[in-house]
Amino acid sequence: MNKIFRHSFAVLNTAFLLLFTTQIFAQKISVRDLTVEHLVNPFSIDNPKPRFSWKINSDIKNTKQNNYEIRLGTSAKIDRVLWKATVNNDQSVLVAYNGPALSSKTRYYWQVRVKDNHGNTSAWSPVQYFQTGLKPEDWSAKWISVEGRDTAMASPLFRKEITLKKEIKSAVAYITAKGLYEAHINGTRVGNAYFAPGWTSYKDHIQYQVYDIKKSLKKGGNVIGVSLGDGWYKGRIGFANQKQFYGDTRALLLQLEVEYNDGSKETFITDNSWKTAYGPIRSSNIYDGETYDARLEIAGWNTYGFKENASWKPVQEIASGPEKLIGMSGPQVSKHEEFKALKIFKTPLGETVVDFGQNLVGWVMLKAKGAAGTKISISHAEVLTKEGNFYTTNLRSAKQQNNYILKGETEQVFEPHFSFQGFRYVKIEGYPGELKLENLTAVAVYSDMKTSGKFSTSNALLNQLQHNISWGQKGNFVDVPTDCPQRDERLGWTGDAQAFATTAAYNMDVSGFFTKWLKDVSADQLPSGSVPFVVPNVLNQSDAGSAGWADVATIIPWDMYIAYGDKGILETQYGSMKKWVDYITSVSKNNLWNTGSHFGDWLFYRPNDDNDGRAAVTDKYMIAQTFYAHSTQLLLNAAKVLGKADDVAKYTTLLEQIKAAYIKENMTPSGKLISNTQTAYVLALQFDMLPENLRAQAAQRLVDNVRDYGNHLTTGFLGTPYLCHVLSRFGHESVAYDLLMQESYPSWLYPVKMGATTIWERWDGIKQDGSFQTADMNSFNHYAYGAIGDWMYKNIAGINPVADQPGYKSVVIAPRPGGKLTAASAELETVYGTVKSSWTIAEGLFKLDVTIPPNASATVVLPKSDKKEQIGSGSYHFEYKY
Repeated sequence: MNKIFRHSFAVLNTAFLLLFTTQIFAQKISVRDLTVEHLVNPFSIDNPKPRFSWKINSDIKNTKQNNYEIRLGTSAKIDRVLWKATVNNDQSVLVAYNGPALSSKTRYYWQVRVKDNHGNTSAWSPVQYFQTGLKPEDWSAKWISVEGRDTAMASPLFRKEITLKKEIKSAVAYITAKGLYEAHINGTRVGNAYFAPGWTSYKDHIQYQVYDIKKSLKKGGNVIGVSLGDGWYKGRIGFANQKQFYGDTRALLLQLEVEYNDGSKETFITDNSWKTAYGPIRSSNIYDGETYDARLEIAGWNTYGFKENASWKPVQEIASGPEKLIGMSGPQVSKHEEFKALKIFKTPLGETVVDFGQNLVGWVMLKAKGAAGTKISISHAEVLTKEGNFYTTNLRSAKQQNNYILKGETEQVFEPHFSFQGFRYVKIEGYPGELKLENLTAVAVYSDMKTSGKFSTSNALLNQLQHNISWGQKGNFVDVPTDCPQRDERLGWTGDAQAFATTAAYNMDVSGFFTKWLKDVSADQLPSGSVPFVVPNVLNQSDAGSAGWADVATIIPWDMYIAYGDKGILETQYGSMKKWVDYITSVSKNNLWNTGSHFGDWLFYRPNDDNDGRAAVTDKYMIAQTFYAHSTQLLLNAAKVLGKADDVAKYTTLLEQIKAAYIKENMTPSGKLISNTQTAYVLALQFDMLPENLRAQAAQRLVDNVRDYGNHLTTGFLGTPYLCHVLSRFGHESVAYDLLMQESYPSWLYPVKMGATTIWERWDGIKQDGSFQTADMNSFNHYAYGAIGDWMYKNIAGINPVADQPGYKSVVIAPRPGGKLTAASAELETVYGTVKSSWTIAEGLFKLDVTIPPNASATVVLPKSDKKEQIGSGSYHFEYKY
C-alpha cells in the first residue's frame, strides 16, 4: 500500500512549505549496472586489483546498503569460488579486489548481493565478467608490415588462412597496429569500433583491443583479413604539415588464441607467413579524407579459399619498439545517431549541396551506381556564406573530402574507413544521375559514452544551447578531447579539456574517457614537469607550460574524483599533479609565476577598431598566478584524500605564499586589481585569492563591469567557465541570469540566435552582418564556451556534488530560479543511480520534485527560503508560496 507523509512549516512569514514523500513498501531490493573499472564486461583489465561497482534498486525510501557480498570465480556458474568477500559497509563504488593474484589473459566471473538498512537482502546479481590483459611475455605475435619501405599512400591488406581441427570452446583475438586497423574474420568485420587502436602517446604506449570471435570462426578453414590506415601515427598531423610523426611504417600485431572443447589450445600469430597486397583505399588521412576506388576491390580477399595472385607479397617482420602495449581502458569510437538528408539545393555558384540540419562529426554514407571510373567527390563544410554558398575557407589546408570511384556493376554504399569529417553541409560533385535524399545518410561517430545527464527549461533558446553543448561534446570527444573536428588541427588541447571537464561529466559518462586520456597527459609530461599544450603531444617540446592549459594535470583528476568518487584516479595521477606544481615553483621568483609564454584568457572580447580600451585584456602573469594557486589547492586536496600528511603541510604553506605574492603584485590597497576585467575578478574570486573582507567589493566591481558592457560577458577560455559561478556565489544571481539570457553579441545565446547547432570557437564566428570572423581560426564546433553547462545543471536545476562525499554519495539540491524561467528539469545518472530535480513556478506556487537514488542522500535547499531538508533515497515533492 502507499502511504503519504506530509510536513509543513512556515517559510518567509506568509508562505508554507509542503513536503510529500511517497513510500512503497516493497520487500525486495536488487542490484544493477555492474561494472569493473567503470566498464561493462571489459576485456583487457590491467589493474591487478580491479575495482567493482554496482547500483541498487529499491522502492523503499531512505534505503542504504549495510552489507555486500562479492564472489568471483573462473566459470560462469561461479561453482568454484576463487574469492569471496562479505563486508559490512555501504561502499558500492569501486570496491577493490582483494583475493589471490589474478592470472593474465584470463576471464573471471563475478556477482554481488547486498543487504539494506531495512533488513532486506537482494538476490545474487546476474553473473558479469572481466578479462585480464596480457603481460609483455604473453605476446608471441610479431609486428608485420609490407615488404620494403612503407611508402605507398594506399592502405595495405594483410591475410592469413588458418585451420581449426577441433570444435571450438573459446577464441579471443588481441589486435593492435601502428596506424589504424580494420579486421575481418571470414569476411565479417571484427567488432564495431572505429579508429582502433585509438590515439595515445604512441612513443610511450599503444593500446591493444580484445575481441571474442568464437562465433565468427568454425571448425576447418578460416581466414583473418586486416587493412591498415595512416591515422594519427603516420598521417598528416599538427600545424607544420608534418607526416610520420610517430613512425614511417604502418604495422600490424595480432594474436589469436583458441581453446578447443577437449581443453587443448592453439595460438595463431602475425609472422612472416602472412601475405599482403594493396586494396581499393588509395589514400586515407585524418584531415584530408579518403579516396576509394571500387574498381580495385579484391573480391573474396578476406574469405577462405581465395586464390592469391602475384600481387600478394610476403610480409616482413619488424622489430618491436620501446612503446608499451596496454589494454584499452577507455570507450571505443563507434557509430551513433544517423541523420537523413533534409534538403538538396543549388547554391548561387551552382554547387549541389546537401543540408543535414546538424553540425556533426562522422561521415556520409552514399549510395551510388554508375559507369566504371565515375568519380564522386563529397566535400564537407559547417556553414554557408551569407550569400548561401559552400564555405570551406575555415578548414585551412584540410581537404576534408572523400572520393569514390565506381566500378560500374551494382549499387554500392560508400563510407570512409580511416577518416572522419566535421560538417553540416556536403557538396556533391560527379554523382551519376539524379541525386535523391535517400541516397545520403550522415552518421555521427564519437567515443562510446553513455548519456548521463538531461537538462531542459521553459526557455527554447536555453534548450537549444544545451543541445549545442551536447553536440559540441560528441563531435570533439573522438577518442581524445579535441579542440575542433574539421580543420587541419583536431588536437587534444589541454586548456579546452580542463575548462569543459565538469560539464562533460554532467552530459555523458566520461569516467573511462578521461582515465584513458590522463595516461597520455602523464606520458607526455616533460621531465621538467611542464605539461604540453596538446596531448597527445605532436607539437614542439617548447610548446608547454601555459597557465590554464597545463593545469589540466591537476584540474581534471580532481574533477573526475568529485564526479565519480574515483580515488584511484588521484592515486594514479598524483605524481603528475605534483610534478606540475613543482615545475611552476621552479620557474617562479619570490612565489610569483611571472615567466614563460602563456595564452592568457584566449579569445576574450576584442571589438573591432578598439580606440577606447573596450578590449578586455587581462594580464597574463596575473592569470598565471591564480592558476598556480588553483593547482596548488587541488594538489593539496588530493594529498588530504590520499593521506599524504607531509605534502599537506608543505603545500598549505606554499599556497599561503602564492596568494600573498598575488596580492602584493596585483591589487591596490583599496582592492582594485591591476587588470580591471571580468576575467581578472572572476579568477581572483573563484580561487580565493583575495582576503575575505575584500571579496564582496571585488564581486561588486565585477558586477559593475558587466553592467558597463550592457550585461555582456567579455571573458575568454579561462574566465568563462567560472563567470556565472562567481556571480552566484557572491549573491548576484540576477546578473548571472542577465548574462546567460543575453541574446546579442557577445553572449552564449548569440550563436543560438544565428542558427548554431554546436558551440562556436568565437563568440562571433558569424558576425552580425553575416560575414565571418578570421578564417584561420574560426571553428563552428568547439566546446570550450559550453562550460556554462556546469552552471546550468548546478544553479538552474540545482544538482550539486559534495566534495567530501564524491560521486554524488551526497547531493545538494539547490535550484536558483531566475531569468524569467517558469520551469526547469534535469537528471543525472550518477555512480549510485539517478538524481532528478524538476521545478515549476505557476500562480505564485513553487513546486519542486526531487529523486535521490538508494545508498545516497541529499540536502534540499529551497529558493527564497532559509529552510534545508535532509533526505535519503526516494522521490519527494516540495510546494509552497513563492
